[in-house]
Amino acid sequence: MTSKILPLTVAASLLAGSALADEVRVYNWSDYIDEELLTKFEEETGIDLIYDVFDSNEVLETKMLAGGSGYDVVVPSGTFLQRQIQAGAFQKLDMSKLPNIDNMWDVVESRTEQYDPGNEYSINYMWGTTGIGANVGKVQEALGEDAPLDSLELVLNPANMEKLASCGVHFLDAPAEMIPMALKYLGEDPNSHDPDVIAKAEEVFMAVRPYIQKFHSSEYINALANGDICVAVGWSGDILQARDRAAEADNGNEIVYHAPKEGAQMWFDQMAIPIDAPNPDAAHVFLNFIMDAENMAAASNYVYYANGNKASQEFLVEDVIGDPAIYPDEETLSNLFTTTPYDPRVQRVVTRLWTKIKSGT
Repeated sequence: MTSKILPLTVAASLLAGSALADEVRVYNWSDYIDEELLTKFEEETGIDLIYDVFDSNEVLETKMLAGGSGYDVVVPSGTFLQRQIQAGAFQKLDMSKLPNIDNMWDVVESRTEQYDPGNEYSINYMWGTTGIGANVGKVQEALGEDAPLDSLELVLNPANMEKLASCGVHFLDAPAEMIPMALKYLGEDPNSHDPDVIAKAEEVFMAVRPYIQKFHSSEYINALANGDICVAVGWSGDILQARDRAAEADNGNEIVYHAPKEGAQMWFDQMAIPIDAPNPDAAHVFLNFIMDAENMAAASNYVYYANGNKASQEFLVEDVIGDPAIYPDEETLSNLFTTTPYDPRVQRVVTRLWTKIKSGT
């Protein structure tokens, strides 16, 4: 596949007549792009980029479902995207304005169709797994040389967690990730929407709750890298960022990432345009820029996440494309699972349960 850069004349024609022709507002996850790309976008297109960040799907969803977010491009995860599409929060993409759509990877698109049938509303930005990051030395000091670094036993077995508490454990503040993980540990369907099955997660988490230092969806990156904690349940790319920061600092902290051998959740972060986007034409220019093969590779090379752009793979550094923690082998891929969004009734059950788990009461 070849990469098509949208000519500036085309970009200008797309923006003709727009009241906000010189501005596009993007709302993305924190620590999730090479900032040099943001500068490059402004230089190539002449469009001012307003770039804000969030660290949980719940924060983004609150803005989206309230309406009037003020953003032109947002980046929800797959399950949240599906629910928001159903709520009428997004507009269909105009494929005629996205020549670089040809660069996208059919393997990923076949999976994201679960959330966005026909991939009409979104493009994949990054994808990965939810798993376990560990400081090898600190964990082995607490649990011994045979510590189960690649197993949910590490973080969901109370006997292990009690010993790890002294060196610090963080969990994602993300019930859509954590509850399926607990159900998988129990041998239940991680995608269950049965409130009685979901309720079984409570006992799992309450048993280890006294040993969890914090629930947060971004602080664990630096905490792992600096040696402030020894274990984090988190997203693959975040933990690999922590690994590399520790290595660059040469601070003696060896960080590893594992997708749990019991099975790990596969997630997708999708770029989409809100139904009330102030500048949808500029939003299309931004999406097309991101889908350029070299630009997408630069983003992955910076954040150490896999992306859904097949053409970008020839530009990925070996540390990314050759790392099975980022681009899993076929055996690992076959052991990954996906989830679908809860309906409003079940979501209320999940929200109440997660609030109870976090508070520990």
